[in-house]
Amino acid sequence: MDLAVFNEGLLHFLQQSTTPFHAVKTLKSLLDDAGFTELDERDAWSIQPDHHYYVIRNGSSIVAFKSGRRSPLETGIRLVGAHTDSPCLRVKPNPELHQKGYFQVGVEVYGGVLLNPWFDRDLSLAGRVTYQDADGQVGHALIDFRRPLAMVPSLAIHLDREANNSRSINSQRDLPPLIALESEGMQIQFREILKGQLQAEHPSLSPKAILDYELSFYDCQPAAMLGLNQEFIASARLDNLLSCYIGVRAMLDADGEQPALLVCNDHEEVGSMTAEGAQGPFLSSVLERWLGREDLSRVMARSMMVSADNAHAVHPNFADRHDGNHGPVLNQGPVIKINNNQRYATNSLTSSLYRQLSDELKLPYQTFVVRTDMACGSTIGPLTAANLGVKTLDIGVPQLAMHSIRELAGGNDGHTLYQVLRHFMMHVQLP
Repeated sequence: MDLAVFNEGLLHFLQQSTTPFHAVKTLKSLLDDAGFTELDERDAWSIQPDHHYYVIRNGSSIVAFKSGRRSPLETGIRLVGAHTDSPCLRVKPNPELHQKGYFQVGVEVYGGVLLNPWFDRDLSLAGRVTYQDADGQVGHALIDFRRPLAMVPSLAIHLDREANNSRSINSQRDLPPLIALESEGMQIQFREILKGQLQAEHPSLSPKAILDYELSFYDCQPAAMLGLNQEFIASARLDNLLSCYIGVRAMLDADGEQPALLVCNDHEEVGSMTAEGAQGPFLSSVLERWLGREDLSRVMARSMMVSADNAHAVHPNFADRHDGNHGPVLNQGPVIKINNNQRYATNSLTSSLYRQLSDELKLPYQTFVVRTDMACGSTIGPLTAANLGVKTLDIGVPQLAMHSIRELAGGNDGHTLYQVLRHFMMHVQLP
């Protein structure tokens, strides 16, 4: 797949994947189109060689794999991992705020959100809704307003003269989005809004009541290529939907000779300790049902995991925030992430294999080590490595504005990582 086609598909994927639920729905569509078979965790499985499968948990995490024409006991499995969630504003259970004739929605901060960029943006709302129908049955469905619905307005500079010098954000007071004006004596009910949207998107449903929901606000501005020479890609949720797309495209385009697997977990941004998160049993359960408990350890000893999660590019205005010898630059290749305190799972064996694969394809790569006097973030890599006992590499596309409502990456780096991961999924010898 060439660069232009890859990026066209990436832009579409980002635009469709407004929440973890919608990301998994979009991944499922790609897999269905490629002939993958969905497995239900409640059923008995019979995994056949040279077949393609996927499993979804909670609607927000997915494991997809090609069983391979060669036995996993002979070759091991080439695993790639990413995560479907991104920092955002989530709607509270009782969100109605009625103030001075305005209707606002109370929100909770999900993950390590960079809050300032959320002000004065056209926001929409999406997620999963659970409802009771006219027959008393409980169901759930995805909704996405896909239009400007709300805004978090800034306070005018005239009323806060120090805003540009020392402004701080109180997440309880300052962040509730404004979505409507209310008529005197008539207060809007949030669940009625959801009920109407559910009926509009799913006319065949007959919801009697909205029981609960998991909803996120998001920026309406579409993903786009930008720059004088279209060398950048700007979008919400690049961290880490970019890696999800890279991983699924690499697996779809691999030849299927070697067993290969992609896992996209939810809840990485809040610690991963959930049933569908990387600290939970989802991936290990799928592997055990595929391979059997005894063979799982043998296969993992022959396998390797690539944890793909975006890396910090050096910011031209803040170059001193990087180690002088480890400042990744956009469009100069994916970044091998190293931390001797094991916040990243990379070791010399796994990094060397990546370097070898890149060299074989004549593709660039970079390295990142956090400044010694700064704390280091982490990924699903160490968690998965600890759960499975599998050799792991942490790598990612360099980006700017991580955890902002709109992030920036190079237009070439995703395609470069895709090429190397596809090569990895077809590579015979692992360290």
